Amino acid sequence: MILKEYQKRALNSVSEFLQRLAEWRAKQAKVLEADPDTTFDWVSRAWEATVPARPYLPRRNGLGEPLPAFCLKIPTGGGKTLLATKIIDLANVHYRRDPHGLVLWVVPTTQIYNQTLRALKDRGHPYRQQVDLASGGRTLVLEKTSGFSPRDVADNLCILLLMLPSANRETKAQLRMFRDSGGFDRFFPAEDDVQGQQAFLKRTPNLDTFEQEGDFWGRQVKTSLGNTLRVLRPLIVLDEGHKAYSRNAKATLEGFNPCLIVELSATPPTGANVLINISGQDLNKEEMIKLDLRIRNLASTSWKDTLLASIEHRQRLEVEARRYEADTGEYIRPICLVQVERTGRDQRRTGVVHAEDVREYLLHHPDIARNQVAVKTSQKDELKEVDEVGGLMSRDCPIRFIITKQALQEGWDCAFAYVLTILTNPGSKSALTQLVGRILRQPRAKKTRVAWLDESYVFCFQRRGNELLKEVRRGFGLEGLGDLQGRVVQAADGPLEANERTVRQRERYRKATEDLVLPAFMVKDGKEWRLVHYEADILSRTRWDDVNLQGLLDLPLGDEIRRDTELRAGLGTVPLTADTAPAAGWTPAGGEPTADYAFAASHLLDVMPNPWRGYELIRRTFDALIEKYPREQVVGSYVFVLDELHKHLVGERDRLARGVFKGLLDDGTMRFVVVTRDLGFNRLPRAVQQPVDAKQVNRTDGSPYQRDLLERMVEGDLNELEHKVATYLDQQERLFFWYRNRPRHDYFVQGWKRGRIYADFLATLRPDEPDVDDAFHRVFVIETKGIHLKQAADTAYKRSVFDICSEHARKADWAEFVPAMSRVKMRFEIVDEEEWEKRLNAMFAE
Repeated sequence: MILKEYQKRALNSVSEFLQRLAEWRAKQAKVLEADPDTTFDWVSRAWEATVPARPYLPRRNGLGEPLPAFCLKIPTGGGKTLLATKIIDLANVHYRRDPHGLVLWVVPTTQIYNQTLRALKDRGHPYRQQVDLASGGRTLVLEKTSGFSPRDVADNLCILLLMLPSANRETKAQLRMFRDSGGFDRFFPAEDDVQGQQAFLKRTPNLDTFEQEGDFWGRQVKTSLGNTLRVLRPLIVLDEGHKAYSRNAKATLEGFNPCLIVELSATPPTGANVLINISGQDLNKEEMIKLDLRIRNLASTSWKDTLLASIEHRQRLEVEARRYEADTGEYIRPICLVQVERTGRDQRRTGVVHAEDVREYLLHHPDIARNQVAVKTSQKDELKEVDEVGGLMSRDCPIRFIITKQALQEGWDCAFAYVLTILTNPGSKSALTQLVGRILRQPRAKKTRVAWLDESYVFCFQRRGNELLKEVRRGFGLEGLGDLQGRVVQAADGPLEANERTVRQRERYRKATEDLVLPAFMVKDGKEWRLVHYEADILSRTRWDDVNLQGLLDLPLGDEIRRDTELRAGLGTVPLTADTAPAAGWTPAGGEPTADYAFAASHLLDVMPNPWRGYELIRRTFDALIEKYPREQVVGSYVFVLDELHKHLVGERDRLARGVFKGLLDDGTMRFVVVTRDLGFNRLPRAVQQPVDAKQVNRTDGSPYQRDLLERMVEGDLNELEHKVATYLDQQERLFFWYRNRPRHDYFVQGWKRGRIYADFLATLRPDEPDVDDAFHRVFVIETKGIHLKQAADTAYKRSVFDICSEHARKADWAEFVPAMSRVKMRFEIVDEEEWEKRLNAMFAE
């Protein structure tokens, strides 16, 4: 699964924090060796080194030790579960330094529990695939009723799902997980092993016991699941983390002696250590959510009129969805969620809207079949049958309407849910607030470019306008989308129409742009030329045998030999002992530690797509290091070497890919050319869609743009630097027109790295000769870079690609493919913030 940009940024920040944690923990250990009485809060130090501007509220586990705990603020629909699986891998590599061990995954509701459990048990699901990648294919998904042994935890990544209410009660005596159980006795000393029991309690003093200190047998440790968790020091993933800030919940989770707590929440409370703050705008830019949210508030007093209006609107959406499928092959079946007032068998009466009243009304509609309607309540769950046909998003699922009261308020996800129909009492203020998040997720996390299918819809009746908007906006806030409250639009009492306007090219530019075709790198494929693809044409030709590992072979290794500790409880009066085991990724063989190359190769798949090649490179690296350093020293530096190898291979991959790219150009297999056929990005758009209510943007002096290709530009299209550049372009007399190139929509250049390069502006220049027929003779492709990005590696890469584009554009004869481009010259330029105006002046003067 390809990560969104905000997800990549989040994981980079988490990785940095985890590495800082490991560094400061090691520093604390060295201080304690020198002076056992000298301590400092190493977790806070790591936080300050990562996010110095944010305060950190220290926490401690049940042993009184510093407890690293951080929160990811991720709005609804932002992919928090996927990020959690990625963070497990990062924590194991950088902080725990062991691909195995126990992860305690805590969720607040049955709905979320079932969804998470189903996904993690499905080996074809991206969540399970990610944790399998982290564990080298050795993953066990457990429930609190599952039995597991010390060997299971030592050899596998064990993920134990737990409901928060199961561990959040006033008295632990009421909880089964804290009761003595025969299923976990292998984690503890034998009952008659008095010395072993005492040593065990000394190591973990907050274990639950039976007897008191002065009893004949002394304190006996309970062999419960709760005690097992305390001994194993799990990594805790806390879903909907804001629900675990009561005194009891915090005390219980901290009492499990976790090594790390990772919280996921759309609305973290005061006191949460927010490491990552993802905004609604981030999701909207990456096409993760359906916006605008459009509300139709009917004046009718009859709930049936409201339901009928939503039925008709859903039908219109299905018509659009079928057209979209015919064009793209991608299936969407719009679903309408209907909230009622009563669902119970004995609650049906006059004056309230019952689930069965709604079902009967729906089934009287000539276009609605019985199997298209399902009721979801705490007592009746007709959606269970859907799982047998592959879930709500399967083509085999017929459901179009889901009737509920409260069962879908939390933890329920279906991107096909487009319409929310509220049939509850107009005086109820909670319905919209609690359910609005269920219809915001965008199918396949990408816009369809069909306005009807890129928005979400609410139908209700007899609501006060101001109160209605407050409810929905409060709902946005509860979903972590507070910064998108302006994307809520209330419609008049009438049919809903798409809330976008079509903005076209200015009339004076339309004829000229018909002949403007933008160049692209094309590859010869038989007799045809096609667009170059990174994986198929660049990465596939990369010669991994040419990877230079010399820089790694000279890698200096530290003297510290890291060992994990494995506890072993003796029988009878044999005292408890501590055995040492090799570091993560290494297994004993013939009495000596040996590298697990397969596990290491799994962590290089994002760089090295061929695991067999990765395996060979890892073997060469570690074998060479073992010849240079003592085996145990290489063992102790396993994670460090793996990290350095990953960084080195990224550089080598890009170096070799650049050679492939150059070779294809040199031998003519690839050319930078213009082609007559529409590639979807090589021509300027005749029109674009813009939100109706978006505010128009003018030049920095307040006057409207005159040379912009389009008739209108709106807020959000330009940052501060781009606004200055756009104003400058608009003021140039020789300029014919300029265009703000839209990322992920318009013109791009594919270089030798995976990501496409979307420039910021395209500008056309009039010819000097007054009587020339051509409206423009020069085209500039301009990318702007802020001061902080001038020296960045990404900027240097883009500059190199643009230099190649300009070089080949100078030599190209566009007339070979597009005669109308015969006299057009093109130039590609990176413009830095500190000298942007000087640079543009020089370009236009040449």
